[in-house]
Amino acid sequence: MRKLEILGLCVILAVGVFLRLPAHAFSVEAPLASLAAIHPQPAYNRPGFDEELYRGYANAVSVEGLRAYPELVQAYIETQQKKEGSILPPVRFLFIFSGYVWHSVFGVETLEGFYQVASLFSILTLGLAVLFVWRLQGPRWATAVAALMAVAPTQLHMSQHALVDGFFTFWATLVLWLFWENLQAPRKKLWLAGYVVALALLILTKENWFFVWIALIALLAANRWLRFGTVTRDLLIATVLGPLLGGVLLVLLVGGIDSLFQCYQLSVSKNFDLQYAVLTGDGPWYRYLVDLLLVSPLVLLLALGSLFRLGRSTKPEWFMAIFIAASYLVMCNLKFGMNLRYANMWDLPLRFLALSQIVWLASVINRYQGALIVASLTILTATEFHQYVVLAVRYPLYELISHDLLEALKILKAP
Repeated sequence: MRKLEILGLCVILAVGVFLRLPAHAFSVEAPLASLAAIHPQPAYNRPGFDEELYRGYANAVSVEGLRAYPELVQAYIETQQKKEGSILPPVRFLFIFSGYVWHSVFGVETLEGFYQVASLFSILTLGLAVLFVWRLQGPRWATAVAALMAVAPTQLHMSQHALVDGFFTFWATLVLWLFWENLQAPRKKLWLAGYVVALALLILTKENWFFVWIALIALLAANRWLRFGTVTRDLLIATVLGPLLGGVLLVLLVGGIDSLFQCYQLSVSKNFDLQYAVLTGDGPWYRYLVDLLLVSPLVLLLALGSLFRLGRSTKPEWFMAIFIAASYLVMCNLKFGMNLRYANMWDLPLRFLALSQIVWLASVINRYQGALIVASLTILTATEFHQYVVLAVRYPLYELISHDLLEALKILKAP
């Protein structure tokens, strides 16, 4: 990789990091206050309901310690039994624990700690995306994907709010990358151990781990025909062992399998009685496509276009497409459980497929292929950043639901 290309990648990463810094870093008292004028500050700047719950859980851990975590879970069960609607359970341990650790180490207020954790893991996801694609297709593809991920609207949005979904995306992407590496280098102990640990931590992060796991099973099955790599018995065992290990740790943390079952059962069943979920969390199977079209229209169209030219030689594209399709199949069938926040883990695969289509379209023309790719990426990144500004800077967007996206884009007019 030439020095100019390395410099370009560094500039892209620097811009991506800057855009992901939490809005509070640019307050009047903060060291970066002078940069507030050029940072796209989100219009929605107050804590949401879920964020307050995370703060409450982390404060309880701070006061009572981890030994009292089963009591915290039991208190949730008793509270949830009395409520008509669902509230998020404290089984999203890794995010809650991360907020608590950040608060304890750096002395910031607990909610501010969660904001900083969300920002940090969005930055880590950007770096991980570059590393993943570099290993997959080389440095030039990694640089191009870095540009697309640096300004991805939903990535930037999740970096500015103390919600678990951007944090979850990092662990889901890490699992997907380590799965690929194990296919390429079978029986390498380090890759295998990392994969098991990443899967266990994914289970400790959020119940959406199941969507990722189903996608991994689909990729294992598809490997018989598409030959992504070598499926070994060790990899099959690791794919089961990771979730099992994470599940055992979660059971120990919450105080038993009965408590864990009650948490999930109450959270799911009460969701059917939550008016907000009923009004915003339902729709046809193609709802995620509609929402993605509203947020990142060009990326989605290019990614869909790439599907029509998949062949045996396009193994990385197949890998990304199957991951999206298999997890999509489960996610689009959840009654009152659809939200574009949950699709945050598709941002990298979608942009990889979009880039693949751009490269293919440019290859049709014999001359100026490099210039066409650079020009296309420039237009695409500018469009993506403009979408973020429209959705989250000019409009107070918080939840990534169809109604709010339509209002932000002025397709629906607010009364």
